[in-house]
Order: sequence, then C-alpha cells, then structure tokens
Amino acid sequence: MEAEMFEPEDIREWRGRNVVDESGSKIGSMESVYVDTASDRPSFATVTVGMPTKHRLVFVPLAGATVGPDYLKVKYDKGAVKDAPWISTDGELPADREAAVFAHYDLHYTPGASGERRLARR
Repeated sequence: MEAEMFEPEDIREWRGRNVVDESGSKIGSMESVYVDTASDRPSFATVTVGMPTKHRLVFVPLAGATVGPDYLKVKYDKGAVKDAPWISTDGELPADREAAVFAHYDLHYTPGASGERRLARR
C-alpha cells in the first residue's frame, strides 16, 4: 500500500504508531499532537525515543508527513529528530522553549500577536 497524506483530523488516531524517517528508519512511536494555535491545525508531533528506562519526547514537524498502513513518515532524518528539543514523558513544553523547537528544523517562529504560545497539545 502506498503512503498518502494524512487528514489533520485523523492524526490523533496515530498515537502509539511508529514514526519513521524518509528512508523508513524507525524513530520511535507517536505520543501526542501539538497544534498551531493560530490555525488549530496539527503542526508538530512528539515522538517517544530513548532507552526503556530513559524515554523522552522529541518534537518533529508534521508538514509533509505521510501515512502508511502502520506508520507515520516524516520528512526529517532520524538523527535530526532524535537531536531535537525534548521534554520528559510527563512534561509540557515551556513557552520559552517553543522558538528552539522551530529553530532546530529551520522553521520560522513568530509568537501570537499578543505574545501567546504558538503550540498547544491536543
């Protein structure tokens, strides 16, 4: 079955599924979705990575992601994703670290007009 673009409404159904890079290398499993607060559209996913006793959640953009039968394929290399800003598995992204998440992937970051957060967990 060929991969296809996901429908933003469906992305939450992919929690726990494998996240792979463009070459098909497994990065980890999808934990949650962060939406862009300006559009309420899925913008980033957190992926569980690390050793069983030292799991952490890294952020990866969803732009250009595709889905297959049992995976979500992102446009970023496994190494780049594993080196991305992270939070603990029970943590929340601090507002002052949002810009670092965007910068890691060379994406433009602008906080909301009144300084509000750009990413919200759904």
